[in-house]
Amino acid sequence: MIAKKYRFHSRGGIKYTYRNGTTIRGAQISLVFAPNSRHHQRFSVVVSKKILKSAVSRNRIRRRVYEAIRLLLPDFKQNLDCIFIINSKDLLDMPFFQLQNLIFELLTRTTTPKT
Repeated sequence: MIAKKYRFHSRGGIKYTYRNGTTIRGAQISLVFAPNSRHHQRFSVVVSKKILKSAVSRNRIRRRVYEAIRLLLPDFKQNLDCIFIINSKDLLDMPFFQLQNLIFELLTRTTTPKT
């Protein structure tokens, strides 16, 4: 699990990010991000009941994604609010290294300028 300061603490921040953020869509994960005025990033992971009915499975995906973010956190020093939206239940059985690469690719796309 990532440290408390890197997580959202209320619905207001998540609503703001959804409303004002930029979305990067992937086949299995989408990322909504928006700049913030804090000196650190904040992350959230959303797994819908439409994807997986079981709360145990949803929480397992959420924990795996948070762990991948925690390991990648020292590489990304930006002031962003990031919400990862899970679009596929395949992440439940995906090898962790592959999941980590998927998240790394999304996070690097936030840093590259649009042409």
